[in-house]
Amino acid sequence: MKIGYLTRAVHFSASHRYYRSDWSEEQNRQRFGLMADPQGHGHNYRCEVTVSGPIDSGTGMVIDLGELDRILEEEVVDRFHLRHINSAVPEFGAGGLLPTTENLAAFILDRIGDRLPSGVGVHRVRVREDRDLWSDVYGPEAG
Repeated sequence: MKIGYLTRAVHFSASHRYYRSDWSEEQNRQRFGLMADPQGHGHNYRCEVTVSGPIDSGTGMVIDLGELDRILEEEVVDRFHLRHINSAVPEFGAGGLLPTTENLAAFILDRIGDRLPSGVGVHRVRVREDRDLWSDVYGPEAG
């Protein structure tokens, strides 16, 4: 049995702020600088999701691309596009996760992994803030 890897990229524009509610404004500014500004700042993100699994002998696919596209649209684009991540996504709200590229990638990996068909797993999620900054998070493979 051959295992295939398929990568699909989606894009979204969103803003965010690095801020810990258990720290004072001064502590946040010292640690995060301009990224702690209450207005936040924005990025045009690129999110690449690589899934893996056996290549189906009938279709030649690891996963139906239409199904993967629906999952990415719902779990990534609809959730983040044109939103302020800290206020639009409860997990990144006050007292929650900081919306770093690492945390965004891990969050997306969990959401996508829960929706994939049996036998297909998330190999990698890459979130790019810009052309010079990105994070990769790897997940358990299908097996």
